[in-house]
Amino acid sequence: MFKYTAYFEKDISAKRPYIRKEWCERVVFSREYMIGQPDGRFRFWGRIPEYGNRFLRVVTLSDQKTIHNAFFDRDFKGVLKYAVKLSR
Repeated sequence: MFKYTAYFEKDISAKRPYIRKEWCERVVFSREYMIGQPDGRFRFWGRIPEYGNRFLRVVTLSDQKTIHNAFFDRDFKGVLKYAVKLSR
């Protein structure tokens, strides 16, 4: 279902080997917090209980299925100024 860019596979996986792909996929799938970027990409945030309940930010391409970047976002506190919290 999800794909990964070459940048993610080569650079992000090497720089942040502790970030699991299943976490990235779970964050995008849950769509708990999401915002579009001006370049057409999307940012998603979700808590990762297995990693101290910290927020993981995942950036996808415009298709929302190709994961491009991921990192733990120290500044995100569960509130988006310019987006709405989505619930299923």
